[in-house]
Amino acid sequence: MTTAAALAPGTTAAIPQPSGARHRLGATVWLTGLPSAGKSTLARALAGRLRAQGRAVEVLDGDEIRAALSPELGFGREDRHTQVTRIGFLAQKLAAHGVIVLAPVIAPYAVSRAAVRARHTAAGTRYAEIHVATPLELCSARDVKGLYARHAAGELRGLTGVDDPYEVPHDPELRIATQGRTVADTAAALHAFLTERGLV
Repeated sequence: MTTAAALAPGTTAAIPQPSGARHRLGATVWLTGLPSAGKSTLARALAGRLRAQGRAVEVLDGDEIRAALSPELGFGREDRHTQVTRIGFLAQKLAAHGVIVLAPVIAPYAVSRAAVRARHTAAGTRYAEIHVATPLELCSARDVKGLYARHAAGELRGLTGVDDPYEVPHDPELRIATQGRTVADTAAALHAFLTERGLV
């Protein structure tokens, strides 16, 4: 192994690299949609595909991040904006260091999503917004966390898409439907899109 003492004056040793190693750029893939749209399920399926390719992947699930990092926040507009921008900050930092970040987050307000995009753009970090466009009727039927049932029973107010607004993205990089498709099929379609765009 070459040592500094063995080098001629004015020369430097190349840093050894593992065989086949190469720099890989990170990216944030932001999945927005109604509660029970299938965002987290899709993100985890995609994460499995990417890890099988040897990529470093992190899934920043909105509910998990809220519980771990933002338990003091409520569900008013200002607190929801704070929650989204906090996740956006974390996502950008990870993506800037070569991680593929999958962020399944409702992010109901356009201004919040724009702030996340702007942070990535300012830092030169790659970013794609994916609208998981599952209709409200299907989300309500799935009701993964029982939110729609609680709302119908009068136990919950401020449910996104029902009595609190969800501002549908006007110009996402991709609008993807989940109805009538398996999770594997939807994840494959998203993976193909991201690969075509050179993001993964």
